[in-house]
Amino acid sequence: MKNIHSTQFILLLLFADFIALLFGIGFGSSGIGFKQLFTDSANPLVSAIILNYRLPRTLIAMFVGAGLAAAGCSLQALFRNPLADPYILGVSSGASVGAAIVILIGIASTINIVTAAFLMALLTSIVVYKIGTVGERVPVYTLLLAGVAMAAFLSGVTSLLIYISAKDMHQVVFWIMGGFWTANWFKLQVVSIPIILSSIYLIFSSWNLNAILMGEEHALSVGIDVERFKKKIIIVSALLTSAAVSVSGVIGFVGLITPHAMRMIVGEDNRTLLPSSLLAGAAFMPFVDLIARTLTDGEIPVGIITALLGAPFFLYLLRRSRDVT
Repeated sequence: MKNIHSTQFILLLLFADFIALLFGIGFGSSGIGFKQLFTDSANPLVSAIILNYRLPRTLIAMFVGAGLAAAGCSLQALFRNPLADPYILGVSSGASVGAAIVILIGIASTINIVTAAFLMALLTSIVVYKIGTVGERVPVYTLLLAGVAMAAFLSGVTSLLIYISAKDMHQVVFWIMGGFWTANWFKLQVVSIPIILSSIYLIFSSWNLNAILMGEEHALSVGIDVERFKKKIIIVSALLTSAAVSVSGVIGFVGLITPHAMRMIVGEDNRTLLPSSLLAGAAFMPFVDLIARTLTDGEIPVGIITALLGAPFFLYLLRRSRDVT
């Protein structure tokens, strides 16, 4: 299966993204579907639901899925660890603290929550990087340990804020579960620019990621400034994850499972794996969001759906890798 032609597979994934976009804007709980989309587009209600809600929501879901998948793929290569995911540096825990603080002090507007979550996520990644740095070097094991410790600490802070938030507790918990129910064009602007720019950088750095994947000594032998490149990948991955989490809350497993699934199809070469993971994440997330908003009369947080889908698949991958070895 890994012999599949990379160009054909990329085109297939682009088609899947287009289908995901159509399904995202054509279906929903309101009963307005493809028929009204083409026959009653002049109706103000149809226009409002399609253009002001479903379209930005679907596009945000696509960017979040792409960003988390690209971040997970790059960090797995950097750490040479298939279990690495976008939240390994404690970014999601930092974003949760930022959102919880804003909600707790009573200024929980969209722009305030997004800004606080984004800035706290970036601040967390900076602190983890500083803690994990030894002299001029950034050993991956100390960075991983620093990320785990920071995530545990900030999760405790979030739990404390939830405990003392009283009437606002449900709002904090619902945000942490992850979802796109508050999607709007402002959030799309927030998430799209950093994810587009960061993804472009990662794609152009895919050859260097291949070299890092083969070991730091090999990367040095082919002329890569390893420590400098590590810093860039950490910064870009943190930016991708921060942007995604700030507009959607914490949505797990996407950045872990998507690269794994693509690796089973296209192999380890990041020149194909990275864009494949990015496009697959962009196609996967709108379908999960569609399930979340149509499965019941209300709306299930997307993070719950990805956990229910991702955990069994992850266990399958673990069993498969054990059988192979």
